[in-house]
Amino acid sequence: MNKLVTGPGSSGREPSVVGQRLHVVLDAERVVDDLRRYFGIGLPPGAAAFTGGRFEHLAGGGDRRQVADRFTAEDLVAVQTLSVAVPAPVALDLLEGPLGTQLSALLREIPSDTDLSDADASVVADGSPAHRAWCLLEDQYKIGWVIAGKLLARKRPRLLPVYDRVVRCALGRPPSFWSDLRIALREDGAALHHRLLGLHQSAGLPETVSALRVADVAVWMAHPAPGHRCP
Repeated sequence: MNKLVTGPGSSGREPSVVGQRLHVVLDAERVVDDLRRYFGIGLPPGAAAFTGGRFEHLAGGGDRRQVADRFTAEDLVAVQTLSVAVPAPVALDLLEGPLGTQLSALLREIPSDTDLSDADASVVADGSPAHRAWCLLEDQYKIGWVIAGKLLARKRPRLLPVYDRVVRCALGRPPSFWSDLRIALREDGAALHHRLLGLHQSAGLPETVSALRVADVAVWMAHPAPGHRCP
């Protein structure tokens, strides 16, 4: 495991493992260029950007006021830009059935205008509305933890991160990724959160791209080639 070589932070405690690993990724000289390439910033006309660069702002975003508390067809297309697909029976249930109704009730209890770094620990703790929504989605036919996380990241991009096999490989498997990432973002006066915002500005990313997505994309672009075995 690569570690950021540093002493304890201003809190007097060692940085969290998730925080250490993220800092290592962000230390790379290529990180701003990677972000610009992923989101198609400054590409010549006709050059192809990554489809995932449309995830957060397709159709205005999944967290815009009119649709923040319900899943839409645009949300289902958006998650496809991240190389996953919601099976048709589940998609219909999300759009027209009781699953969508249950999730709307939970979404109304999850803040839509709060960054993970600012959120109270209870917002992402086990048993919270966010956790219950994830469990409900994860239990659906052929959904699982990856698609469940990406669906919720579409609805709450500032609060709930994308967590898939690439991120897990790079950042590890803490008992609660949401909670551990929140701790990492808040360490040393939210230094990591502010660093992500600085990279957002340096790369000239759209306003709809959250600090969490800056972290996700930086990790994804830095990930080793296919065939790499995670520890």
